[in-house]
Amino acid sequence: MHEKAGAWAGFFFPGSCRAVRAVTGLVPGIGHRLAGRKKRKKGGSGGQIVDKVALITGITGQDGAYLARLLLEKGYRVHGACRRSSSLNLWRLEALGIREQVHYVPLELTEFTNILRVIEKVKPDEIYNLAAQSFVQVAFEQPLYTSLVTGVAVLHFLETIRTVNPAIRFYQASTSELYGKVAEIPQTERTPFYPRSPYAVAKLYAHWMVVNYRESYNLHASAGILFNHESPLRGMEFVTRKITAGFAHICHGRQEHLELGNLDAQRDWGFAGDYVEGMWRMLQQGQPGDYVLATGSQYSVRHFVEVAGRAAGYDIVWEGEGVDTRGRDRESGRTLVRINPEFYRPAEVDQLCGSPELARKVLGWQPRMTLDQLI
Repeated sequence: MHEKAGAWAGFFFPGSCRAVRAVTGLVPGIGHRLAGRKKRKKGGSGGQIVDKVALITGITGQDGAYLARLLLEKGYRVHGACRRSSSLNLWRLEALGIREQVHYVPLELTEFTNILRVIEKVKPDEIYNLAAQSFVQVAFEQPLYTSLVTGVAVLHFLETIRTVNPAIRFYQASTSELYGKVAEIPQTERTPFYPRSPYAVAKLYAHWMVVNYRESYNLHASAGILFNHESPLRGMEFVTRKITAGFAHICHGRQEHLELGNLDAQRDWGFAGDYVEGMWRMLQQGQPGDYVLATGSQYSVRHFVEVAGRAAGYDIVWEGEGVDTRGRDRESGRTLVRINPEFYRPAEVDQLCGSPELARKVLGWQPRMTLDQLI
């Protein structure tokens, strides 16, 4: 391995050789099992332990994979909801070594009757709704689809739970993007929302539906307002993985430079593996509620590039302003970072930084990994 790329083994290629094959897309086609199991045995006078059943939407994503691993470790039977297709993209579950332990069920978020049938069949104790069209840039190009999948689908779940079994506990993945044009720093559960993208607007609709159904029908429905959380399982379309993978490719001579958008946007970045524990803790509470999960620290994209560059063996120095900004390696003088105006958002979110104090006090949750450790 190139000496500059050695530091990237953890982020770019997580874990074993098996995981490397998954991350690089070399896992051969794999089949999947549809949901279907015997009914759980009810606890009786003998004190028999009854296993919990969880349904996770977005099981093939970063958060879904880490959450599935956590719940399996806790003895849950995990059902993962996936869109029906000829093949499933299960490389993240493969990378974590849990692909065969999850029961997969086809689910279409825009089809209410499908959601109803799945919940009736799986009979979950807990539902974690992590599925969404979550790439903000795409949301501007596909606002209607984003609204249906990210917003209205949540109402489908809530109405189904209210009808089929109000005892089901429901977790909704809200987002720090709700704050948008921020009113205060840091943001808390009481900070006013000001969404700045179709994605954030759809998430806001979903968030308030959770609150409304909780208060109107006494459902155990909670929302986690999660700030940016990353990992080696993050999709390449997200800026953190674009940066880290980009430097790894540059080290190996497979890429000349990185093209990025707003370098001065500031975010509160944590580790996804820490955040899924917070999701689970919310549904274990006697009373439902909404919680911010964050680190309480914010860094710019520019800073992220600098730290990632150092990890890859480059000392990035900046020249120029605006779209003419260039990031050069101090030693070689080579340009490694350029600005592409196409990556700017129509309505930018300048800074996001959350306060996890309520989660610490009530849930006993706190982030364990720092940004430098993550990179």
